[in-house]
Amino acid sequence: MAEQALTPELMLGAYAVGLFPMAANAEDTELQWYDPDPRGIIPLEGFHLPRRLQRTVLSDKFSVTVNQDFAGVMQGCATPAPGREETWINQEIFTLFCALHKMGYAHSVECRLNGELVGGLYGVALGGAFFGESMFSRVTDASKVALVHLVARLRLCGFSVLDTQFGTDHLARFGGVEIPAQDYKASLERAVQMLPCWRDTVPDDVIKAEIKAMRGA
Repeated sequence: MAEQALTPELMLGAYAVGLFPMAANAEDTELQWYDPDPRGIIPLEGFHLPRRLQRTVLSDKFSVTVNQDFAGVMQGCATPAPGREETWINQEIFTLFCALHKMGYAHSVECRLNGELVGGLYGVALGGAFFGESMFSRVTDASKVALVHLVARLRLCGFSVLDTQFGTDHLARFGGVEIPAQDYKASLERAVQMLPCWRDTVPDDVIKAEIKAMRGA
């Protein structure tokens, strides 16, 4: 029997039960499914925003937009950079996520400096869960600013899960933790049953007020 082709619909079903695909590198034509234990998350109410970064975010140094250049953000994430010489984003991953974006499930946050795309992130929203996929930065703080804007938006829109797949020292600085897979999946099951929480349009002043509230300022 021929292997079933991976479709955007199958991708959503996999995310709903805690699975996600990755390729070994950009040239690899096969995808592997991952189900980490422990699982990396950022508790939305426990997000740690360093004071210096908060000042940078609120300074408007970067112009931040949502879903204005999804393909550009994916390409930025797939481009080799110091410390990340290989990517897990192959052509099939790129095509599938662009399809999910057109369907309204995959979203990007873009950071521009003087009109140039210099950083951002993308992921999938399903109910009240957001699955962070990748981020990139071409100038200092660009991806961090995108993350802060994402967290503010998720908090305002009523999300309950921000999945980072794996825990890293970098994410730990922002409150990221690893939890047992069974605890993650219990939270995920509740989250995906929620009505869709994502909203493209959230007023800038509301986002800024939430960012200020992250430090009680």
